[in-house]
Amino acid sequence: MSKRKLYLYNPETDNFERYFPGIKDRLKWLGVVLLVGLVIAVGIYVIIFYSLETPTVENLKVENSELRRQYEELDRRIGASMKVMNEIQDRDSNFYRVLMQMDPARVDDAHPDVLTLQGAPTMRNLNDSQLVAQLTGRLDSLDRQLLHQAMSFNTIRDEFKNQQHKIDHIPSVLPINIKDYTMSSGYGIRIDPVYGSHKFHAGLDFAARTGTQVFATADGLVSYADQKTGYGNCVDIDHGYNYMTRYAHLSKILVPNGKTVKRGELIGLVGSTGKSTGPHLHYEVRYKDEPQNPVNYYFMDLTPAEYDEMIIMAENAGHVMD
Repeated sequence: MSKRKLYLYNPETDNFERYFPGIKDRLKWLGVVLLVGLVIAVGIYVIIFYSLETPTVENLKVENSELRRQYEELDRRIGASMKVMNEIQDRDSNFYRVLMQMDPARVDDAHPDVLTLQGAPTMRNLNDSQLVAQLTGRLDSLDRQLLHQAMSFNTIRDEFKNQQHKIDHIPSVLPINIKDYTMSSGYGIRIDPVYGSHKFHAGLDFAARTGTQVFATADGLVSYADQKTGYGNCVDIDHGYNYMTRYAHLSKILVPNGKTVKRGELIGLVGSTGKSTGPHLHYEVRYKDEPQNPVNYYFMDLTPAEYDEMIIMAENAGHVMD
């Protein structure tokens, strides 16, 4: 095959003359060709990478998105567990230990492996390894907090054995079987169902069928068993140690005034007597004649999960029935 001949136009002679390129010219043209080819190749790569993703890249993006969603869900669940843990610790320090006249639990007194719980990390702008490290750290902190709490409860248990008589006379169980009621109203400021005004509600309203059994929540002496204005058929029990409980709107009173009762003893039946809009039990706990939030007095009756559910129910229930 014959070589291709190159001709260039010469304006001086007004004619095409054969051109013999030198080494430099040949290298120059080769460089231009290579540069153009490189630009075209880069352009094609960019188009393919950003516009025509391969199945592998697309799958990796989907998997990464799913992993991040799982990380966020795990983080949410850890946060919820920490909230329950904080509520248990709060009840430990502000109720159990106060009840036993013990000093509040301090992290300094805990096992050397127990560390304070760190704040929740942000899930954004973290790569996968950082996300795993953050979640692992939070789980470790929760484990340490659980260890600390278990040790604290062991200390309380030992003190409990030394104060058994006092514990027997402090309200610590539900007045109605947990399967027999729904929470109607919690403790605090509520709207009066009759007058429509805001009013302090000194107890909890347990909505239940008429005739549902009502039990004493601690040992004590029945100090009142009769009708009481607004409360209808009412039973008051003096437990000693400055504690008193009230059970109101009963359909029937089953204990006489002056009777000594034990925790769990049947004292009446649910009704709708007195100022009441439906069958329910109005239950109060008083210490030195000051109303207390009854949700803090179920420590012998509820698991931590049930206690957490009770708190949520009591805070959200707003249908006052008396």
